[in-house]
Amino acid sequence: MVMSPELERTTVLQDTAGAARHIARICFKTGPPTFTGVELEWTVHDGADPARPVDRERLRRALGRHSPVTIGGTSPAEPLAGGGSVTVEPGGQVEISTPPRSSIGALILATEADIAELTAVLDAAGLALGHTGIDPWRAPSPVVETPRYQAMRCVFDRRGPAGRTMMYSTAGLQVCLDAGEPERLAERWAAVHAVGPPLLAAFATADRHAGRRTGWASARMAAWLAIDPARTRPVWSPARPDRDPVATWTEYVLAAPLLCLRDDGPDWTPPPGVTFADWLAGALPRPPTTDDLEYHVGTLFPPVRPRGYLEVRYLDAQPGREWTLPLAVLAALFADPGTTRTALSVAAPVADRWHPAARYGLADRPLAEAAAALFDLALAALPQLDLPAGTHDETSRGIQRRRAAAERGYR
Repeated sequence: MVMSPELERTTVLQDTAGAARHIARICFKTGPPTFTGVELEWTVHDGADPARPVDRERLRRALGRHSPVTIGGTSPAEPLAGGGSVTVEPGGQVEISTPPRSSIGALILATEADIAELTAVLDAAGLALGHTGIDPWRAPSPVVETPRYQAMRCVFDRRGPAGRTMMYSTAGLQVCLDAGEPERLAERWAAVHAVGPPLLAAFATADRHAGRRTGWASARMAAWLAIDPARTRPVWSPARPDRDPVATWTEYVLAAPLLCLRDDGPDWTPPPGVTFADWLAGALPRPPTTDDLEYHVGTLFPPVRPRGYLEVRYLDAQPGREWTLPLAVLAALFADPGTTRTALSVAAPVADRWHPAARYGLADRPLAEAAAALFDLALAALPQLDLPAGTHDETSRGIQRRRAAAERGYR
């Protein structure tokens, strides 16, 4: 394997202890919780015929100067009006990643400006954003091919079709929260996992895929959970609630098989079953570097992923402005330690119900009860977000609607 100059400039890892120190340094950056970010992903469809395929070149032309280099090699990849950057996923899904902000109101305002600009450039090309967490019309089909995506497909295909469904058909909403002060990290880490199943159930939008009902409330999450437990299962578990977050994540990272092995050539497919710990032990021709480790971390997809901050990955894409509701709920639940502690207590009994949440949504009574209680907590804490009056009222009404839906689920 030929090592590129970029790889040569990074630090070679000699042992597990060195890898563990680097993981702790890059994945858990603690301090007073200040910033919140959001990443919005959508399937993209022909405006006249949503079942019609949308190819890479049409997307490149539509996005113009905002195109990422993966579909437009010479594109300047300019940010949108609100500062968000655009990426295009393997199946042609479009994603906006926002700069983090200290104000939820400012984050919503900037992100809405980005969405409006993105919607306008797509509309001019006869394209439209989807409204759900999985493509309701089309079967999985590749749009963007890179060495990374080809390697991912090859590895996922070893375990079945779920990987292709995830890569080519799903769309999620990610909320990024600060890890918090060192003394609060373990509690915030546990809570952001524990509230996952009830919030996944409450905000599930992915019940129809490729022209048929799937039998799942969130077929998007079903695909993620089916890919490979070594890289998609939750890191925190209510069976071992007090384990140190850094130690648990380090163990997870080192035990996960490689998904991509970067090279100067076109084939990045790794040997089957080789973990990062194996690589450290000499399983491959050259030792890994810190850059390799950071890249490997980016190929792990648990429901919550630490990236210096806590990246919440368990929510389906939402229709229209509904994306603001799960953002506000999570921000409110983590606005102060007391609310976070209560949220953890409320959600703890259902914290392991990831599969029932994806399968049944709010038809699962324990999940519906927990979701309603979490919505009550969020409504009580909402004034702490200091939203503009109109946004506060709109958000409050939206959460109340979701709470009523949860209540109907257990009555």
